[in-house]
Amino acid sequence: MFMRRSHDFTFTGWHMAGVVCLFFGTIISVNVYMAYQAVHSWSGLVVENTYVASQQFNGKVEEAKHLAASGLSGTLTVGAGMIRYRMVDAADRPVDADELTVRFKRPVGDHQDFELLLSPVGSGVHEARREVLPGHWIVEVTGLKSGERILHHSKRIAVTGPAS
Repeated sequence: MFMRRSHDFTFTGWHMAGVVCLFFGTIISVNVYMAYQAVHSWSGLVVENTYVASQQFNGKVEEAKHLAASGLSGTLTVGAGMIRYRMVDAADRPVDADELTVRFKRPVGDHQDFELLLSPVGSGVHEARREVLPGHWIVEVTGLKSGERILHHSKRIAVTGPAS
C-alpha cells in the first residue's frame, strides 16, 4: 500500500534564491577577506618606477657578473645586540672596505626596515651595535672601496629568540 504524507516538501523559487545567496555570499565574503589581507600585509612596492628599473636592468646584470667574478664573499653574524660582517676574497684573505652598509628588510611589509653603516674593526670585519627583532629578514650588504662597489651580498635569514 502507498501512504501519502500530509506535508510534502516542495522546493520553491525562494529556496533556490536562498541557496544562490548563500553560495555567492560565501564566495564574496572570502574574496573581501583575502583582498583586505593582501592590502594590509604587504606594501606592494618592489621598485619606485618600473620603467626606470627596466632601463637599468642590463647594467645591474653586468655589475652582478663582475662582482661574482671578483670572488669576494662574506659572513653575516647577528646576535647579542651586534651585527657583524666579515669580508674575504677567494683565497679566504680578509678584505677591508671603505664603507660597508647593511640593509635589513622584512619579506612582508616595510615598517620595520632599516639601514645601518658598519664600522671597520680590522681583518675584514665590520660591525655595529643594533637590536634586531626576531623573525625573517632579507639582508643586503653593500661594500664600497674608493667609491666603487666591490661587494653586494643578499641573504635571507631568520633571527630567533628575544630581540638580540
